[in-house]
Amino acid sequence: MNSNAQTLWFIFHKDQLLLQKSNNTFYIPSGVYPPITVPEMATVHEITTFDGNPCKAFSLPEAIEESEAMTMVGLRASYDLLPVQYYQIAGKAREILHWDRSNRFCSACGTALEQIEPIMKRCPNCAQEVYPAISTAILVLVRKGDSILLVHARNFKGTFNSLVAGFLETGETLEECVAREVKEETGLDVTNISYFGNQSWPYPSGLMVGFIADYAGGEIQLQEEELSSGEFYTRDNLPELPRKLSLARKMIDWWIEEKAGYEVYTQHYCKRTI
Repeated sequence: MNSNAQTLWFIFHKDQLLLQKSNNTFYIPSGVYPPITVPEMATVHEITTFDGNPCKAFSLPEAIEESEAMTMVGLRASYDLLPVQYYQIAGKAREILHWDRSNRFCSACGTALEQIEPIMKRCPNCAQEVYPAISTAILVLVRKGDSILLVHARNFKGTFNSLVAGFLETGETLEECVAREVKEETGLDVTNISYFGNQSWPYPSGLMVGFIADYAGGEIQLQEEELSSGEFYTRDNLPELPRKLSLARKMIDWWIEEKAGYEVYTQHYCKRTI
């Protein structure tokens, strides 16, 4: 490793990320030592390396008080403040910290787990191994002529509209999940289901997989416990859309701009760099 390497410190309290700031510019803290004392019971996790610099993370039991040099911001908000590579590493760090906090004891025998590798724990009693679990969910952009289906879910924090989404179930292919979720939530049938791209979604530990599909029939009948609204929109009457950090927004923007070919798009937006 480079002898001049400086550790990048990804320090969280819940979903709040510690950032250093100077002249309205925000940074991930770096240095041989973290900018604040590591709490006595905290585990320092090795996350990855970036440009030869190790990236480490730990959790705080309480948020720090804001100062001229340091502040804490939500992980989502950090997308607008940091280079995308740092946001992605911060997301990975948050996922690992969530996994660590949620997997203290063996689910089979109750023994305290031991950290063996950066993303593996083992029970010293029964040898069961535990790895971070990723929850897979689909997004689907449903096209109908010159319009697309947009919905507002009751759990959205805001008034924006987005794409139909839902979690993959056991024994189900991604394409089957797409068809099922659209049918369950809106009453519509779809066809020509094709893969678009994917995105790590560390809220707290998901993988979003995007698909394009064409309307095949049916009338909109909303699953009212899930959705508060849903209808087809053309390019000239779009409602408020999700933030640009999301795969859903990238898919909608792709449709608006009529970008040709999924390959160029996914190489530019969806390739993971960590």
